Amino acid sequence: MRIGDIDIEPLFDGTGQEDASEIISRFGIPDAWRCHPESFGSDGHWEFPVGGFLVRTGDRVVLVDAGVGPVDADGYRGGDLLVQLRSHGVAPADVTDVLFTHLHFDHIGWATVEDRVTFVNATYRAHAADWEHFVTGAHAVGAAAQKLTPLRKQLELFDGDHVVAPGIDARWAAGHTPGTTVFVLSSGSERAVLLGDVVHSPVQFGEPDWTVVWDVDPQAASAVRNRLADDAAVTGDLLVAAHLPGMRFGRIVVTDGARRFVAI
Repeated sequence: MRIGDIDIEPLFDGTGQEDASEIISRFGIPDAWRCHPESFGSDGHWEFPVGGFLVRTGDRVVLVDAGVGPVDADGYRGGDLLVQLRSHGVAPADVTDVLFTHLHFDHIGWATVEDRVTFVNATYRAHAADWEHFVTGAHAVGAAAQKLTPLRKQLELFDGDHVVAPGIDARWAAGHTPGTTVFVLSSGSERAVLLGDVVHSPVQFGEPDWTVVWDVDPQAASAVRNRLADDAAVTGDLLVAAHLPGMRFGRIVVTDGARRFVAI
């Protein structure tokens, strides 16, 4: 995908599998997934990609999210992200920036491996609220702290909206996690928004009150998701997220007042 002068490539690391009835639904109606067999089948078996995105702008080689890493456990299998990166002519040492949309395990997997920093020349960037929530706070997640602490010397925390690099803007979108951030890519008149886990399934674009159990603040996450989707319906901006089928970009189309995501 090309947005003006910016190149964007999805990087597939592997897949995740979950039971839709336990994970994604309408508030208070656990079996609402049955209305969407196109996404969840007849048995609620939900399989989705995990990975990240390679963004090249100017002299910057940027990785947005770092997949689940070299693991095969609990329904998640990763290990392909570095191979995918090399298929685009990029070695780990070439990466100048690693941007985290948030710090859940399936977005930080290649940040370090066995306590060694993977992208040795990169500046790692994360929202301060997520760093506190997952790494340093009173209720920090041990696995996240272990994974991320080795990169501390290469880390820059941010707070709120800011410009990351030419054509890459960070927009704070708290809800899924306290520091969830979307990255807006813009060049000329074209824009694309990397949503992270603001959305997990295309169903959530058409079902305004659906959520996932991983949302730290479900009401805030729903409000952010609907605001971004409504904005994109007006602007025509491209949207993409790592867990959408095929990691494909798409646009929001509104028909008779109902939104839907149309992949391109």
